[in-house]
Amino acid sequence: MDTKTAKESVIQGKTSLGIELGSTRIKAVLIDEKQQPIASGSHEWENQLIDGIWTYSLEEIWNGLQTSYQALKVDVREKFDTELTKIGAIGFSAMMHGYMAFDQSGELLVPFRTWRNSITADAEKELTELFHYNIPQRWSIAHLYQAILNQETHVKDVAFFTTLAGYVHWQLTGKKVLGVGDASGMFPIDPKIRNYDEQMLAIFDQKVAEHQYPWQLKQILPEVLVAGEAAGILTAEGAKLLDPSGSLEAGIPLCPPEGDAGTGMAATNSVAVRTGNVSAGTSVFAMIVLEKELKKVHPELDMVTTPAGDLVAMVHANNCSSDINAWVNIFREFAKASGFEISTEKLYEVLFRQALTGDPDCGGLLSYGYFSGENITHMPEGRPLFVRTPDSNFNLANFMRVHLFSAFGALHMGMEILVEEERVAIDKVLGHGGIFKTEGVAQKILAAAMNTPVSLMETAGEGGAWGIALLADYLQHATSDLSLADYLDQQVFGQNEGVEVAPDPADVEGFNLFMKRYEAGLPIEKAAIEFLN
Repeated sequence: MDTKTAKESVIQGKTSLGIELGSTRIKAVLIDEKQQPIASGSHEWENQLIDGIWTYSLEEIWNGLQTSYQALKVDVREKFDTELTKIGAIGFSAMMHGYMAFDQSGELLVPFRTWRNSITADAEKELTELFHYNIPQRWSIAHLYQAILNQETHVKDVAFFTTLAGYVHWQLTGKKVLGVGDASGMFPIDPKIRNYDEQMLAIFDQKVAEHQYPWQLKQILPEVLVAGEAAGILTAEGAKLLDPSGSLEAGIPLCPPEGDAGTGMAATNSVAVRTGNVSAGTSVFAMIVLEKELKKVHPELDMVTTPAGDLVAMVHANNCSSDINAWVNIFREFAKASGFEISTEKLYEVLFRQALTGDPDCGGLLSYGYFSGENITHMPEGRPLFVRTPDSNFNLANFMRVHLFSAFGALHMGMEILVEEERVAIDKVLGHGGIFKTEGVAQKILAAAMNTPVSLMETAGEGGAWGIALLADYLQHATSDLSLADYLDQQVFGQNEGVEVAPDPADVEGFNLFMKRYEAGLPIEKAAIEFLN
């Protein structure tokens, strides 16, 4: 679409806006009628570890949203010489799971507890046994139940609890709703009814009945909606909250708020059965759409859904690129101290490409990029580690390669269960997220880690913000004859299947050797947690 046509789309409001609150960046993407990005804006942010809790303040949330939207407005103004006032549809997404609990007056009862916290081990164990269904520590219900086990006084006052995306949507529309994909990370979903599992709701209420809380669980959970369903409109107060300048018009329809897993599936056309995607950023997770339910419960595998409500096996590792970013910053500091100016993009490209020239097994080096606890390897806290023996082949290439290998180490362990034990068939895997920006590097290593071809699309770098923009756009197209999968196939992706990289046998063998070292070395990580306080 040319600039003139795109400008007309902006003026007439024939656009869709997606805003995603990721772990390190809030990004806004505006798309046209052809579902192509035409403008964007972003805001960098970081979670804080306060009193042992990973959190973001409400002030940070709204400052970040307003800043990213303002940056989008500036981009629109500079590209099209017009103001952004009308939008066809809007969608919000954010990191899944976590715990945001509110009282009857809408006041936050305790600081936002994000997915990154590993503080609900007792709740995870009890609820998994109670439901005969895996309830990971990240899930919202695990946070609520842990608060009950801890005898936290705020629990009796909970009138509503939700995810970050659900909170933002509620504030902008007044609607306490959630997309089914995000809801599936709060409480188990029954895929037959695409809603909370009624039997498990009853089991939970019975379990906590002795406390005589003035609520039943379903009353304080958000209403579940599937992709394409109306989820409310932007109120006048909501419009002013997002755009304090007052130029954004109220009355814009919103799609159901979704989690970053669901938007990743939309952004990679991975909502049909036997398809999968890997989202890699601060955390890394693989989403595989299932043909049928798994044979048994696995603590390493989450059972969630697509934005349309279809069953998905999710392998989620809490740690991926944070340690890599920290090391890259060390190299940035060295370059600056040496008098060299180098762009962030160039720095990553130079360092990542070195990884391709390293020994297949990283020369005997070992790293754990654990900034936080890791559920798959059962680590309660994070201690980033780099370890080597005196005779390891320690050079830059192997140093970068081992950190990229480690970024997919825990994911590999979870995927082995899915493929080897459960015999789940996967026709294609698509990758997306910032780690894939340097062409052909992380993609090649992920293909080795999964031992399956991995594709990237040109839009892979747009990530979840584009994915939620597509779900907002689908709101305007959804009919009984046009499923979400058909919409993505027919109207968005067409024949674009991305650039595929097959696993290199030498890389696969090298990765497997590395994984033997990785698994054998886990007691080192445990010792670091015990002795480094």
